[in-house]
Amino acid sequence: MRKKWTLWMLEIVAVCLACLILIPFLMILINSFKGIRESALFGLSLPSEWQFTNYKEIFQQANILRGFKNSILISGLVVICVNVFASMAAFIIQRRDNRFLQGAYYTFIMGLIVPVSIVPTIKLLGDLHIRGTYFSLIMYYTAVLLPFAVFLLVGFMKSIPRELDEAALLEGCGYFRLYWQIILPLLLTVLVTVSIVVMVSVWNDFFGPFYLMTDSTKWTIVLQIFNFVTMYSTNWGVVFAFMVIVVSPILIIYLLLQRYIIDGLTAGSMKG
Repeated sequence: MRKKWTLWMLEIVAVCLACLILIPFLMILINSFKGIRESALFGLSLPSEWQFTNYKEIFQQANILRGFKNSILISGLVVICVNVFASMAAFIIQRRDNRFLQGAYYTFIMGLIVPVSIVPTIKLLGDLHIRGTYFSLIMYYTAVLLPFAVFLLVGFMKSIPRELDEAALLEGCGYFRLYWQIILPLLLTVLVTVSIVVMVSVWNDFFGPFYLMTDSTKWTIVLQIFNFVTMYSTNWGVVFAFMVIVVSPILIIYLLLQRYIIDGLTAGSMKG
């Protein structure tokens, strides 16, 4: 009986914390239908008059389709790069026991802790003459998100028996074929998790494109917020409506695929 009451209390606490997290989203949604004066109060009350024109104004003023195209392009290519590079690195690190690769692995782990220094990054991209290009932003995000992916994949790789590798090699399978046809399909569960986390991180990031992308035509959808914010007046109803449009696609993807995120994060600890 005592254990049952403890579980009930934990569920109540979890529901309360979930409500606290949902309050900002609720505020954004409600204020996206308010006028200039009401939305500036940042309240949770329903609007006195529903302003559906806020959403119409977004598509009239902003290059929102171009922003979506840039975000989809950058996010998609970063997901591909991170998955390919991280799976290859995890395969080599976990399957070969030597000091160099162990050092490389610990270097990746440091990448999870050490914050990104934006000034040297800008200097490096400038010296390479790639600053302001799609390629520079894709490589930046790949470098930032690679440590997490490698850490997750190495942990999962430990649950894949090495006898599988030995059997394939005895049958004449090469290392690349072993990775591509045998190991990679077994990593799909974790790769889905990595893809979702990377997509969410890149889509919602503001500072990367803000500092590294000098051409406004290549701005991601998040940076399009500058089209609605001015020095002297800001229609927060339109800003909130824009935020709802930006967040909605990635939120839908997250809600539909959240089961795969949990499965991928726990897969390595549940096997073998």
